[in-house]
Amino acid sequence: MPATQQLTKGFENENTVWRLKEENRLDEFHKRYDDALAKCRRELGKAYTLIVDGERVSAKASFDDTNPTNTKEVIGRFAAATTEDTTKAIQSATAAFPKWSRLDPKERIKILRRAGDLMRQRKYEFAAWMTLENGKPRVESMNDVDEAVDFLSYYPYLYEKNDAFHTTMFKPFPNEDCQSYLKPTGAWAVIAPFNFPVAITVGMTVGCILTGNTCVLKPASDTPLVAYKFVELLEDAGVPDGVVNFVTGSGSSVGQTLLDSPAIRGVVFTGSRDVGLKVIESGHKFARPSIIEMGGKNPIIVTAKADVEKAVEGVGRSAFGFSGQKCSAASRVYIDKKLYPEFTKRLVAWTKATCKIGNPEQRDTFIGPVITRKAHDQYLEFVERAKKGGKVLLGGKSAATGALANGHFVEPTIVEGLSDDHWVTCNELFVPIVALYAVSGLEEAVRKANSVEYGLTAGLFSEDPKEVQYFFDNIEAGVCYANRRIGGSTGAIVGGQSFGGWKHSSSTARGAGGPWYLQQFCREQSQTRA
Repeated sequence: MPATQQLTKGFENENTVWRLKEENRLDEFHKRYDDALAKCRRELGKAYTLIVDGERVSAKASFDDTNPTNTKEVIGRFAAATTEDTTKAIQSATAAFPKWSRLDPKERIKILRRAGDLMRQRKYEFAAWMTLENGKPRVESMNDVDEAVDFLSYYPYLYEKNDAFHTTMFKPFPNEDCQSYLKPTGAWAVIAPFNFPVAITVGMTVGCILTGNTCVLKPASDTPLVAYKFVELLEDAGVPDGVVNFVTGSGSSVGQTLLDSPAIRGVVFTGSRDVGLKVIESGHKFARPSIIEMGGKNPIIVTAKADVEKAVEGVGRSAFGFSGQKCSAASRVYIDKKLYPEFTKRLVAWTKATCKIGNPEQRDTFIGPVITRKAHDQYLEFVERAKKGGKVLLGGKSAATGALANGHFVEPTIVEGLSDDHWVTCNELFVPIVALYAVSGLEEAVRKANSVEYGLTAGLFSEDPKEVQYFFDNIEAGVCYANRRIGGSTGAIVGGQSFGGWKHSSSTARGAGGPWYLQQFCREQSQTRA
């Protein structure tokens, strides 16, 4: 059997919305989502604790988790952990490590597969909570949860397929039996982002504990509730007390305590470059592994040989999906000057027709709010920066008016005319702003695409196979797409597209959801019996 078939045999992606659409059953999706949303709304405003060694632990202070669609609505009230609280969570993870790490790998696989089954059963509630908590529209919320289900299936599949990374080695001498084992390292810090609060949280946590490590999970303060629900799910699946400890609070108290602790034997983090580099630096003094994903400034190239209709949709969906708050969002588009006028006109028209701004709970909303008032205000600042060096073709204003006045809404924005060294050209924005550039050909486009410090995702639209190959051979990015209409730079699927960047986008360039990810949580031990 070919290697590619071996790798995918025994695993299948969840793809809830896609499957229901193929079966002409989308109404079922919307009904189940609406029912779950109503159920979640009945639980709004509850208080949530820390979870340390399986115990619900209160803290002296708390903070409100609010709905970015309507900030007057409190999703939940969460404990604000202190340094002492966080230290106890680290101690719990450290104490749980010996027993969990020595558990038969088959038992860990069984427990996490059970967790995957539970996630499938609860996926509509997870999706509804996500919409309430971070403003992600319903279809994208379900896609996020599906990715989490995939992690709970794919990683156990890989771990089992590779015999928990045990390899029989060659015999240097006839009487020697040599084996290689990848073993867990200890207690990890799992520091999760707000934008994929289920998928990324689950993927990092599962990678950590499946391989025998324990952890302290710190979710983003803007999205703690779905992480809390995930820890509850792990408990229901049979993960023992202390293996996953849940701690909420500020980066200065919780995050810094985790990074400063010599008992933390590894850190897995997804977030900004500035914070990611600090995480890597903190690990140097402890010689501990850091698995860090730090965002992107993702280009899409549209050549003269592109299918324009396909390119417009691929760019638009990647630039404006989830209000541009994806580390893979299209931020720069390099268009052959022969197609530039037509492409620009059609992208503006597509955005006007498709990108409806509104309450993400409604089925026809394409763009919901950005996550915070700070993000809203930064968007306005970035637009002003763009105006100084270029021209705004569409958008550029706050949309927090009328029925949306209590939320963090902004318009999808298209700009042109920026220089290659303009601040907006070079920096990750994390808001729905995309910049267009006219180029003389593919070589110039690739050179300019590679000119920034990031290298996460990149896309190409061209119907010429030679141009596609040139792009793959020369682009400096970890996740590359050609002619992908559903997302020209976004939408990596577990088991299909390993998600990890180059340059300042990643510390390891070993992508999540791919064949080389789990090994990063392990250390090798060579065993010889003579």
